[in-house]
This record gives sequence, structure tokens and C-alpha cells, in this order.
Amino acid sequence: MAGGERVRRAPPVEDLVSGVLAGNRAALGRAITLVESRNRAHRPDAQALLRALLPHSGRSQRIGISGVPGVGKSTFIETFGTLLIERGHRVAVLAVDPSSRVSGGSILGDKTRMTRLSRDARAFVRPSPSGGSLGGVAQRTRESLLVCEAAGFDVILVETVGVGQSEVAVSGMVDFFLVLMLAGAGDELQGIKRGILELVDLLAIHKADGANLPMAQSARAAYERALRLMRPSDGGWRPEVLTCSSTEGEGHDAIWCAIERHREHAQATGRWEAVRREQVVRWMHELVEEEVLASLYRNPTLLPAIERVEEAVRARTIPASQAADELLRSWKTTLRGGE
Repeated sequence: MAGGERVRRAPPVEDLVSGVLAGNRAALGRAITLVESRNRAHRPDAQALLRALLPHSGRSQRIGISGVPGVGKSTFIETFGTLLIERGHRVAVLAVDPSSRVSGGSILGDKTRMTRLSRDARAFVRPSPSGGSLGGVAQRTRESLLVCEAAGFDVILVETVGVGQSEVAVSGMVDFFLVLMLAGAGDELQGIKRGILELVDLLAIHKADGANLPMAQSARAAYERALRLMRPSDGGWRPEVLTCSSTEGEGHDAIWCAIERHREHAQATGRWEAVRREQVVRWMHELVEEEVLASLYRNPTLLPAIERVEEAVRARTIPASQAADELLRSWKTTLRGGE
């Protein structure tokens, strides 16, 4: 090797496992980098890492936090996370940032917006680019969550971009789904769709302080009326509506109490483990679908067919549904070996 230069190699999986279990933050960061990697050559090591850590995971409280951009998710998480740390918890934040279309990296960088948590040894903040994935949730957020649990973090907060299908995506990987809302942003019920109402465990009217407090209280009453029209969840839990202010540190205690009540209710009714089991099965199927789709578009034999149907759709000579059928037929033919 020229000049005696040494190639820097990734640490062995065994070293990452022991480092994560020991709570080593550098090992934790490298482990998450491994499971987040899109390099297919890294997947065997990532799978081995997850297999070793899986028995040490599953003991945390997983909380999803969503809301429209500008609602103050990062500010809320920093205040809420600090409260939990003061109560003796170890908090990991998986903050999924919008991805730059140019570089593919995170645009916002949550470590710059959660300075207190980032500096605290009892917290771990990991911003990850969404990569343009559906729902603004990084493709490997679930695996990162398991790694953080194995490292001893007993509260995992998953912050999403808060657009599109983020509510559906995050609710499929957490125990408790919290949506932050703003008062005084127009029709109070316009920004909350029925689909969100069916998923949410708690609505929190954020920035309920100063001149905005009366509007926040009015919004709370409006959302409570809307939620009363909904049927309880399968486990019988009725979503609550609270107000909070991160600048004044008000309302976060009540939110944590609601989360604890929900956990007690879910465990008493048997829903806690049942939901978690269904989530991992659903995640398995999603991974299969992702890999099948990727294998279709990676197939070099199909490239001419893909280009042909794309041009036909652009030229409006065939409908997209027909193009999709033709492409799938071509793919099935390649799977059968050209029969």
C-alpha cells in the first residue's frame, strides 16, 4: 500500500454489538449508520447486528410525534425530552428530516435545533434524511429504534416531517401516537382529517401561551367535540386533547401522564403486545414489497421494456394501467426464465 497508508475498515459486528450494549455512543452511531446504509453489501452485517441486538430490545416506550411544519415539533421534543430525563429516563430521538433533492442529506439538522438534548449524556439525538420515502419516515427508522432500545434508552421519540402519509407511517412503528396542532391557523377542524383521528392517541395544541392561549383553549374544545364523534380504538382507548407551551414549559407533565395511562390501559387489555406483534409482521411485508419493487427496476432484462412503456405513457398512446400490466407481464416472464 503506497506510503504505508492504511484503509479504514468498519468495526466488526461483534464490536458494534458489545459497544451498543455497553451504551457506547460512538458504537451506537456507527450501528445506526450500518442499518441505515443503502449499500446492499452492508445488509448481511446489518442483519447480523439486528439479530444479536433483538433480544435486548422491546422494553422502551415508543412515541411517535407528528404535526404540520411550523408547529414546533423540535422545540416540543427538546422540552418534553428534558422533562423525561429529569425524571430519570434515558431518551433517544430519531428525528427524520426532509431530504435535499440535490444532496440527499438532511435539510434541517435537528441536532442544531435540540441543543440541550444533544449535549446531555442521557439523551441521543439522531437526525436522518427521509430519502424521499413515503410518509417522511426514514426507510430504516424501525431498525434504528431497535438499536437505541438495545443501548438502554427507555423512551424513544420518533419525529416525522409531518406531511403526506407520515401519520400512517409513524403510527405503524410506535406504541403511542401524538399529533401537535396549532390554534388560530384557520378552520380548527380543517387541518385534521378523519384518517388522523382514527390513528391518534393524543392531540396536543401547541404554543398555548400569551395572546394565543384563548384560541388554544377554543381549539381544544373543538377537537374534543370532533373526537367524541369517533368510535374508540379496538382496545377501547379514547384519544385525549391537551394544550401545552414549550416556551413556558406548561402541559408536558399532563402529556406524559396521558402516555402512561395509555400504556397501562393497553397492557391491561392485552393490546400492547398484540399491536407490537402485528407491527413487526406488517414491517416484514413492507420490506418484501420494497425489495420486490427494487428487483423489478434493477433487472437489466427489463430496462428496454421499462423505457418503452414510459415513453408510451408520456406520449399518451397507452394508459398507465395498461403500461403497468405490460411491465408486470414482462417481469413475470423473466422470473419464469423466458418461458
